[in-house]
Amino acid sequence: MVPVRRARWAVAAVFAVHGAVTGNFATRIPWIQERLDIGAGQLGLALAFPAIGASFAMPLAGRISHRFGARAALRGLLALWCLWLAVPALVPGPMWLCGALFVFGATAGMSDVAMNALGVEIETRLGRPIMSGLHGMWSVGALIGSAAGTVAAHAEADARLHLALAAGTLTVLGTIACHRVLDPRGAAEEHPPPRFALPPRSALIIGAVGFCAVFAEGASLDWSAVYLRDVMDSSPGVAAACTTAFSCTMAAARLAGDAMVGRFGAVRTVRVGGVLATLGGLGVVTAPHAGLAIAGFGLIGLGIAVVVPLAFAAAGRSGPAPSQAIAGVATITYTSGLVAPAAIGSIADMTSLTVSFCLVTVLALGLVAGAGVLRGAAHEPGREAAHTPGEAAAAPDATQRTPSG
Repeated sequence: MVPVRRARWAVAAVFAVHGAVTGNFATRIPWIQERLDIGAGQLGLALAFPAIGASFAMPLAGRISHRFGARAALRGLLALWCLWLAVPALVPGPMWLCGALFVFGATAGMSDVAMNALGVEIETRLGRPIMSGLHGMWSVGALIGSAAGTVAAHAEADARLHLALAAGTLTVLGTIACHRVLDPRGAAEEHPPPRFALPPRSALIIGAVGFCAVFAEGASLDWSAVYLRDVMDSSPGVAAACTTAFSCTMAAARLAGDAMVGRFGAVRTVRVGGVLATLGGLGVVTAPHAGLAIAGFGLIGLGIAVVVPLAFAAAGRSGPAPSQAIAGVATITYTSGLVAPAAIGSIADMTSLTVSFCLVTVLALGLVAGAGVLRGAAHEPGREAAHTPGEAAAAPDATQRTPSG
């Protein structure tokens, strides 16, 4: 049990490093936009390319883990994701930015799939929910990264230097963390997983709920600073602080999420969260000043925080092939987060950023209606663990066969 507990903290550190990459990048998007002198529509188009890269690359994560082992695959993919953080700030033009963000999304998606697969496996071995806490560590990392970006933006530091230093530091930290993660391997005669596996039907409905939450998350992370700058006419430091506030509420809610779900159940927790996120969206689009807009983004983060961890857990309990369902939900939700910034930019180019966040508000309201599909996502009040000791021992092998969960 001790190695599994150590592996849990190692994976938690990996989640934090992954989040820190996102946080650092999100706060410097306005700097990149200004340097390249591009509008909201062009920026939105460029921000679609991470989604394209992730869509192509995520199905390959299972094959990579099967060939090199879960630990080596995660270490390599995470290092690529961290190092590539420095590249978007270096490109000379919009077309180069699209190419850089394609690779950015590919490395982000594959490393995300690999670390979630190991998180689900550890949760199964421990016999209690930990996924919300792991995603909480991702949010802690995003908070730290966005805080670093806020300081850099407030000091008017060159983003090329800031992101290069962040990339080097996070690569070292990620490599150290990966040294202690589990390294389960399938049977020697086991066939490698398919390169591209379509998600089962059970994952589609669960993924739709996750889609709503991650759309709001991606839109808020990538566009909150721009919203504060362009709509609220805020300074670069205040605009970057908005991303920090969003990340802060996400982190707090996810770290407390396992306890909240254990007490109130997954469905009730998500429905209340949907109400809070909807109120936050309304606050953003009606805000007369920056303070209320920042509070609105904070409420959005608080409301959507636990949805994705519960979507992974629900997928794992949705049928006879849990790992394939988890992989499908991961693909749907992660692609949503990468598509969201592009959609927000396109709508803003045709109308305004305020109208764009009306869409985010509507999707947040969808969590209230769709929360029922997450019933059984975790150990509900009064419920016992679903696995017998034999099943708990067998489940990790199933997860390893398709690590893309």
